Amino acid sequence: MRQISSMLQGLARSMSLGKERKQAEEAQGTVLRSSGTLWGEGSETLAAACSRRGEKGTNQDTSIVWEGYGCQDDTIFCGVFDGHGQWGHYVAKAVRESLPQRLLCRWQEAVALASLIDGEKSLGDCQFDLLRQSYLAAAAAVDDELRRSRRLDAVNSGCTALSIVKQGDLMVVANVGDSRAVLATTSDDGDVTAVQLTVDFKPDLPQEKARITQCEGRVHCLDDEPGVHRVWVPHREAPGLAMSRAFGDYCVKDYGVISAPEVTQRRITAQDQFVILATDGVWDVLSNEEAVRIVAATPDREKAAKRLVECAVRGWRRKRRGVAVDDCSAVCLFFHTPAP
Repeated sequence: MRQISSMLQGLARSMSLGKERKQAEEAQGTVLRSSGTLWGEGSETLAAACSRRGEKGTNQDTSIVWEGYGCQDDTIFCGVFDGHGQWGHYVAKAVRESLPQRLLCRWQEAVALASLIDGEKSLGDCQFDLLRQSYLAAAAAVDDELRRSRRLDAVNSGCTALSIVKQGDLMVVANVGDSRAVLATTSDDGDVTAVQLTVDFKPDLPQEKARITQCEGRVHCLDDEPGVHRVWVPHREAPGLAMSRAFGDYCVKDYGVISAPEVTQRRITAQDQFVILATDGVWDVLSNEEAVRIVAATPDREKAAKRLVECAVRGWRRKRRGVAVDDCSAVCLFFHTPAP
């Protein structure tokens, strides 16, 4: 009950800040939009973020960590965003700025309405449902905002979005695209094991391919890219999108590509150590188990994301010789870590 009351009070405080919220966050140092670290005193977390430009031009990856999300001491928002197409870096930054704010607004409204209808006692039982519906509504609003934008051309450009909201021991994960969240947890025999929390939304997944083909889109590989399935419009070899869910990419939105996130939940236990959010540039060359081992073996947690990204870059040069290194970004969120 105390946690629900705190949530209501925090959301109310957040609503009262209005347009001054962003400046207040930055002045207090609670938002990280670049490589670095952020301690979460209330949530007892440490977030380490790192992004490295590849060999394809502009770094189209970006990330955000927002401690004290919604003015709630025990809540943190983390996200990684991977742009693609000519203007993908602009789309990724636009979604990074818009999604957390729109989610917070939808969540505020949902919590306030639910508390009026059912009272605080019932709020704890529907905490995940409120966040899930808020995520879906926020994602739809962000995609519509991009479509109507006069500043961004997102017809042939877009981005993926992987984010989490952790409040107390509840962690809600929302995924649009092919970035991935992996949890590190301690098994009964004391080993640290990897648990994949998200699905890589590639076009050849049965349910994704069925939706795309039902909408008259096509899914196939190019002759020189065996195994890399892409989305194509009906009568042209374009655009060749390598994921089935994304923000933007309006040239294929009528052909089965969607921006709706898959939203799941996990209760964090004492055995859970950290979660990794990373773009596909990391996972293309590192397995879940390799990534978890790298992060777990890093003595200085503040350097964990940097070391993971560096290992991914080396993996590209070792395993993908002759192929341009992709952008690589990661956020490592450590649990049960009081601020020093």
